[in-house]
Amino acid sequence: MEGTLMSAQPRLVIAIDGPSGTGKSTIARWIAQELNLSYLDTGANYRAATLWCMKNGLDLSQPDSVDTQQITELITTMPLAQDLNPHNFTLALDGQDITDAIRSDEVTSNVSVLSTRTEVREHLVELQRQAIQSRPRIVVEGRDITTVVAPDAEARILLTASPEVRMARRGQQLRETNQDPGNVESDVIGRDEKDSALVDFMTPAEGVVEIDSSILSLEDTVTVVLAEIQRQVNTNGS
Repeated sequence: MEGTLMSAQPRLVIAIDGPSGTGKSTIARWIAQELNLSYLDTGANYRAATLWCMKNGLDLSQPDSVDTQQITELITTMPLAQDLNPHNFTLALDGQDITDAIRSDEVTSNVSVLSTRTEVREHLVELQRQAIQSRPRIVVEGRDITTVVAPDAEARILLTASPEVRMARRGQQLRETNQDPGNVESDVIGRDEKDSALVDFMTPAEGVVEIDSSILSLEDTVTVVLAEIQRQVNTNGS
């Protein structure tokens, strides 16, 4: 249940970072529901941008031949709409729901083509900051929220887990959504290695608290994260 201090604040930004397979999306969404906050999955923004480029005929299968300026020009015109309700987080491109489409194997295999380019990240970071400004009571999760998107957040957490646990969790998630778990290692470890070339989401920055969920259940992780959020809000608000 939301604490008195948290419920009284006109602004409450909770930033949660972490590598793939830590359960950060599920946990961030759960916390947003628990605290009656908005919810933003920034990874979904990169997936939406990837899908938009693909829909506009950009071949991302050969990254070295893709011009960064082409990508940037395309996503600048991207008609993205997001419903930040944690009970029904959805995305649409040009009025068409893409919430499920951005989780396809094709988008997953190409999203790093965009996320590893500085100019692309800068544009999407600005979109994410605008979303936070429009909903100042929000849980935001991704890879660079605590350090780049919202370094001034009222609570900043890095959620981690061992590589073995992360791959097992991701594999289970893929099976539950009828996707092929055969590429789970490249999906988890490979994508993390590519993205970490630009953003360090494996080591907590100063002021960011790391929570290792390797041996915790989902419910226990939520409990620990909620307690840490309350502690940080109390400390920063005192």
